[in-house]
Amino acid sequence: MNKNLLKVKKFEPEIEDILSEVIDGFERPQKQLPSKLFYDKRGSQLFDQITELEEYYPTRTEIAIMEQNIDSICSVLGENCLLIELGSGSSIKIRLLIENLLNPAGYVPIDISEEHLTDSAEILSRDYPELRIMPVYADYTQPFSLPNFDFPYSRKVVYYPGSTIGNFPPVSAKRFIDSVAEWAGKGSGLLIGVDLVKDVKTLEDAYNDRKGVTAEFNLNILRRLNREIGSDFNIGMWRHDAFYNEKESRIEMHLVSLADQEVRVNGTRYRFRKDESILTEYSYKYSLEGFKKLVSGSFRVDEVWTDKENKFSIQYLTAF
Repeated sequence: MNKNLLKVKKFEPEIEDILSEVIDGFERPQKQLPSKLFYDKRGSQLFDQITELEEYYPTRTEIAIMEQNIDSICSVLGENCLLIELGSGSSIKIRLLIENLLNPAGYVPIDISEEHLTDSAEILSRDYPELRIMPVYADYTQPFSLPNFDFPYSRKVVYYPGSTIGNFPPVSAKRFIDSVAEWAGKGSGLLIGVDLVKDVKTLEDAYNDRKGVTAEFNLNILRRLNREIGSDFNIGMWRHDAFYNEKESRIEMHLVSLADQEVRVNGTRYRFRKDESILTEYSYKYSLEGFKKLVSGSFRVDEVWTDKENKFSIQYLTAF
């Protein structure tokens, strides 16, 4: 292990916790699974592939906004800030910040996929040998604690890229944003990606790519459940479906049963009718004013950067 890379701090989700969430979701009128279950090692790799697809505009648009405004973004973050990234993934975007910030005090990547987190942290520690890297393996939507910071820094800046905030229904998104303000502390910053409302075709194409990578990503959640909690999903009996719910301003991603079937989960059999679906993800889209209102209980919006077509935004918020 490189000297600048601390040992991974672990808050591993228990199998029992995963099982209870699955059972809870399957007992609802609209059966559902939490989208965080996408991100085992294979799921994280598939998502990295999704970000490179022609149809998937969010990642390339977000990176373009960052590249075009990096001096302004880093000026707002300031010198000697401590970066805390939620859902660090492959850490592609964080490099733009690391390479342009003035003397960042350290970097805390937090991710739900331990293997993906470890691999990325080791690569970054080699590429930036002067940067303190303190990885945390955790489900950041559940209680966890940060490492002890025995060095000076100007402020904590929580980095939440990729429009992941859209995966929460608005009430839950507000609760999550408020919790970030609480544990990060007054005066801390939140640099966040927010996907914006746009035409339906662009939205639906982004979640129904021609190569079928998003479909494989969606189906992978069933493979993970078979492996980790001993369910017996027949993967070939399900198909991917994604569409825009205009009334709710959200993309919905589902797995649709191709026939009447039963699935065993921890000894309980769940019946699925032909064409019945499991909801696996919401992706809410916001207006700038709508997102400002959402966060107004704990953060003020200080800066907003967008692309020319207003497809996507990067926003800097300060906790009060």
